[in-house]
Amino acid sequence: MKRILLLGLLMLATPTRELAEGAELLSVQQLSGPAPHCAFTDLIRWRDRFWCVFREGAAHVSPDGAIRILSSADGSVWTPVGRLTSAQGDLRDPHLSATPDGSLMVYGAVALPQPGSAKHQSLAWFTPDGEHWSQETSIGDPNVWMWRVAWRGPEALGVGYDTEGERFVRLYSTRDGRRFETLLPTLFSDPNPNESGLAYLPDGTALCLLRRDGQPGTGKLGVSRPPYRDWTWKDLGVRIGGPQLLRLPDGRIVAAGRLYDGGARTALGWLDPETARLSEFLKLPGGGDCSYPGLVWHDGLLWVSYYSSHETGTRVYLARVRLPAVPQDLPSSPKLPRP
Repeated sequence: MKRILLLGLLMLATPTRELAEGAELLSVQQLSGPAPHCAFTDLIRWRDRFWCVFREGAAHVSPDGAIRILSSADGSVWTPVGRLTSAQGDLRDPHLSATPDGSLMVYGAVALPQPGSAKHQSLAWFTPDGEHWSQETSIGDPNVWMWRVAWRGPEALGVGYDTEGERFVRLYSTRDGRRFETLLPTLFSDPNPNESGLAYLPDGTALCLLRRDGQPGTGKLGVSRPPYRDWTWKDLGVRIGGPQLLRLPDGRIVAAGRLYDGGARTALGWLDPETARLSEFLKLPGGGDCSYPGLVWHDGLLWVSYYSSHETGTRVYLARVRLPAVPQDLPSSPKLPRP
């Protein structure tokens, strides 16, 4: 594929060397191009390259929403490699996943024209090489937004939320990213659950970081062991938005998303799965309409894609963060009580 750099793609900021409890913000780079509104990101390392996706359109909600795909060998020079659209409507909130057959999967949802039989349908696209993309494939159920898919070996869990009223989240499983079976029709049903982050511990224990809106609107942490039929839930005590989880090689768990106390911001924190405590350790530059991060651990650094509206327009950024060594009082392999 012809390699063409987007205008303004390489706006690499001078490293700020900001320190926060041992975490060091090394650089922040703007990735998005000239579209008026660029937001809702994800990031993955696949085939020895970085891949970043985000929605671009005229506004936060607009009928022209499309999915932009960028790739980079080193995390500095980024190349546009795809732009996905749907004749069905506005594409929203794309995510990335690597399937067991070696394909790269992009998934999100399309906001369907109203009035209609459904408000949203989750969609997926696949590529074997990063250049040739499949046609869109409907996944999951209408009006259940497949928000997060996380693989463990040959199988993945997927969590989708009800878009007709945020009355529940549903748990799925898949072995190919195309056909999803319902494991639990109602995974969680406390008022207004929606977005989620997923991660696994070495023994297969699944962690689900769940956003809630309304009142009280505090996030929840769900814990379950295979076969993931029984879950326990603990309250985080704080509001979160666009949550994402990443388990580091040393066993620590990074949580990222939007925090609200003291002003909306994209933040990184340590998650203790035993106590459901989220301890913020770094605020990323930005504010206002922001967050929806993607997380990758590579070359001893944490790479974070996110969006923010603190500069001209709403733009997508990539941050590189150096994390502190494991504290002496933090166990590298959390031991959780059996649900």
